[in-house]
Amino acid sequence: MKHALYATAIVMATAPALAQNDFSEVEIKTTSVAEGVYMLQGAGGNIGLSVGEDGAFLIDDQFAPLNEKILAAVAAVTDKSVEFVLNTHYHGDHTGGNELLGKSGAHIVAHDNVRVRLAKAKAGTPAAALPVITFSDTTTFHWNDQEIYIFHPENAHTDGDAIVHFRNLNIVHMGDAMFSGRYPYIDIDAGGSLEGYIASLESVAAMIGDNVKVIPGHGPLSSKADIERSIVMLKDVRTRIAALIDEGLDEDAAVAADPLADLNEEWAWRFITGEKMVRTAYKSLTAK
Repeated sequence: MKHALYATAIVMATAPALAQNDFSEVEIKTTSVAEGVYMLQGAGGNIGLSVGEDGAFLIDDQFAPLNEKILAAVAAVTDKSVEFVLNTHYHGDHTGGNELLGKSGAHIVAHDNVRVRLAKAKAGTPAAALPVITFSDTTTFHWNDQEIYIFHPENAHTDGDAIVHFRNLNIVHMGDAMFSGRYPYIDIDAGGSLEGYIASLESVAAMIGDNVKVIPGHGPLSSKADIERSIVMLKDVRTRIAALIDEGLDEDAAVAADPLADLNEEWAWRFITGEKMVRTAYKSLTAK
């Protein structure tokens, strides 16, 4: 069921007929991560939520049809309105609620490339769905007595990734720069790369302590150890696929060699199968 939910979230992120999907049975699960910070899970990327006297601060907003349920989950822990929404990247399972939240008065924040890609993703994207505050490298919110440091890592999942570090609370929201316990989806067409994904994970691991709580883009609340496990796995994938490339195998031959067979039981899932991971790694490592 867990694998299917992740797959559904990503497939629907690119589906042109989003309105035809049934979200009626989706429930929003709220997990307290620390005082004033929560993780919301529904369908799509995990949402981060900061609450306090200044107002609610959302990290991602899933799909538009879930807006009412998400706002109900926010209202269950605060009587303040949503003042800011940070998009960790441009995919629809993280930005689908932008328009409704923007029209309600929330200020949408994202990396420069997120605004560009959202504007290009659909002709005539409403202005209310676009970030009104953008940044290139870093930005910091001093909000709800929290220091919310946001930075753009190496191009990992896309070229507009943002990672959020609640510095005084030892919490990191990774967006899709982390799929906990699973092969990641690396959107090469949107500027992502295997090398960048590994570098991004390493940069986060280097800046956090062992007791940090990690909100991944997809998956359960995680830890630094989970980040380190993903790094080891991805470096192993890189080594294996690079060896096949050095042997002169083309992409289909690399897939036929089944180089990730022993990793697939633990890491493969419905959307990123072993074959998909091989093809992604091959394309990334041979990209010019």
